Amino acid sequence: MRSSTTRSTTRSATGSTTGSATGSPIGRVEGPSAPAAFRHPGRHRVAVLARHGLLPIEVGIVHQLFGQAARTHGGAPLYEVVTCALTPGPVRTSADFTVGVEHGPEALAGADTVVVPSAQVDYEPQTGRLDGSLADAFALIRPGTRIASICTGAFVLAAAGLLDGRRATTHWRSCDHLREVHPAVKVDPGVLYTDDGRILTSAGVASGIDLCLHMIRCDHGSAVANEVARSTVVAPHREGGQAQFIQRPVPEPRLSSTGAARAWALGHLDRPLTLSELAGREAMSVRTFSRRFREEVGITPMQWLAQQRIERARHLLEETDLPVDRVAADAGFGTGASLRQHLQAALGVSPSAYRGTFRGPDRAAARSEGPGGSD
Repeated sequence: MRSSTTRSTTRSATGSTTGSATGSPIGRVEGPSAPAAFRHPGRHRVAVLARHGLLPIEVGIVHQLFGQAARTHGGAPLYEVVTCALTPGPVRTSADFTVGVEHGPEALAGADTVVVPSAQVDYEPQTGRLDGSLADAFALIRPGTRIASICTGAFVLAAAGLLDGRRATTHWRSCDHLREVHPAVKVDPGVLYTDDGRILTSAGVASGIDLCLHMIRCDHGSAVANEVARSTVVAPHREGGQAQFIQRPVPEPRLSSTGAARAWALGHLDRPLTLSELAGREAMSVRTFSRRFREEVGITPMQWLAQQRIERARHLLEETDLPVDRVAADAGFGTGASLRQHLQAALGVSPSAYRGTFRGPDRAAARSEGPGGSD
């Protein structure tokens, strides 16, 4: 999956269109001042729409991850997250308790990002249309607002017409149903999440974590997202194109893991690493290593290695003043030209443009010069 840059035209819930670069940082949405639900001017405003039958963990994911994001440890929060419901008050959950929601749908009008988690009603027969109260709530969302779904929350986005003609996903068990009810949606059951500019969807509960970290990474860079991941004790990054369902995610006890080879590779990314070399670290044949690696990680060893090199390059571009050629060497791309090619393919931007997003264009231009010239 391309995690950023493809230009797209996104229809908002109100029917307006806004051009955006897929995966690019989403800032404050212009429009009327935020309602009372949001009390911290200057922060990116996230509204979580809670519906009856919600999965508590999915609402908690959004608050936990966005709520921890800050430029520095203990620094001022970058986001303000509020939960809203179609009617303020107790909202039933899929568990044996309710949650009290203070804010009504008016909070959606002030949001820069709206997140729609799943609800038990999504598993019932679908009409393919939003009911009256939900349609009225979506009409409050301003043009240009980023809208994301977790799990079967994608049915709501599809019913609003936001996914027509777009690539989208949901939990793999519900993909056929989503395709049946909304044939105009390009349903992809084999990915963790999709990003089509300001419209994003994710698969099951755990992929909601990946999607939230992806949005934080797009907004503020990998350093901020990685710190949130560390604080939450989750993997800092899984590509959206990674498979949802791994047939055997945990290796059988009698089988050797490929974890030692992965750990060793991360410490030697600046070297040209081969598949046979990685297999040799585990005393396996290439064929056995490749099979077990995919069973444990969900992608091939070389795909994983390319992802790690891109992540290393992103970190160095965000956090250091190293010239592009040095970043390329340290990340294992060899030359600045190779780094530019891979970064363009993965993110759709040049190294200097990426660095400028998080360090300012002047510093990026000054630091992108190296022996190989500017990018």
